[in-house]
Amino acid sequence: MAEYPTLAILGAGSWGTALAALTTRNGVPTRLWGRDGEALAVMAETRRNRRYLPEIELPPELEFESELAAAVSAAGIVLIVVPSHAFASMLDELAPLLGADTAIGWASKGFEPGTGRFLHELVAERLPGHAAAVVTGPSFAREVAAGLPSAVTVHSDDDAFAHQLAGLLHAPNLRAYSGSDMLGAELGGAMKNVLAVATGIADGMELGLNARAGLITRGMNEMLRLGVALGARPETLIGLSGLGDLVLTCTGDLSRNRRLGLALGRGVAIDEAIRQIGQVVESVLTADEVARLAAKHALDLPISAGVRAVLHGEVTPMDGLRALMAREQKPEYPGGLFGRC
Repeated sequence: MAEYPTLAILGAGSWGTALAALTTRNGVPTRLWGRDGEALAVMAETRRNRRYLPEIELPPELEFESELAAAVSAAGIVLIVVPSHAFASMLDELAPLLGADTAIGWASKGFEPGTGRFLHELVAERLPGHAAAVVTGPSFAREVAAGLPSAVTVHSDDDAFAHQLAGLLHAPNLRAYSGSDMLGAELGGAMKNVLAVATGIADGMELGLNARAGLITRGMNEMLRLGVALGARPETLIGLSGLGDLVLTCTGDLSRNRRLGLALGRGVAIDEAIRQIGQVVESVLTADEVARLAAKHALDLPISAGVRAVLHGEVTPMDGLRALMAREQKPEYPGGLFGRC
């Protein structure tokens, strides 16, 4: 039987809990940490995360730890699963607690708010010298926790660590691939949230399946053009972390970002829509950072820009639709696949 390093998963929301259940079932010694000690104690007693995954029974071997230092103590790998806006502060808390050989992974999706920096850039800056990898792909937490067939991908500059972390996740009902394009993997995982709002709005307005397919396809084009401008590999973006996650998030009603779009398309105010969802909706911050990156590289990304304008209340969903449909007729790829127009 393989011997696995102890894995500390930081973040006891739906995705952190699902990953902890997965790795524990795989035989990996796993500790799940969260800031709410009382909630963790209830999870340990009931073996359920009643807030996020109430229907999933958690493995009896899964450990719970409310003290961060104790959670990461002697852990060979720390996997961060917190919202992107809390990612930098999480790294700062971890810095004095990690052993020199502790490897860092994360399954968070998004950018650093206010700067547009990628999460792997923050890790390199604040935790230099540690092997680092991102886990991403089309994976609703509820389905992974329930053992339904899924696939993810793990990207790292360290091929050995990418393979190791993918090995901890790989299971009979989950295929874990690996790669070495962290920028591309992170861009796909972040930008798909913005595009999911667009398709949600269209479906909320009952614009039809043609509109949904057009938005997904043209949204994929925007992701590719921004990715190439940033130095991502196209094959990463047409893989699990880009196209795969985009299709899932744009069509699956378990997506918080799609549900936000559905509510907006039906005329619900954004604050009320977020309150009804009851969890962090990454697209609200991510849309600003996509716009920042597009402006930096002089790219016209009309769908992403329209979503940002709707989220900020600058236009109504109907006004955003009219603006998209009023754009001039032109070739589908005027400058080739990655043309700038």
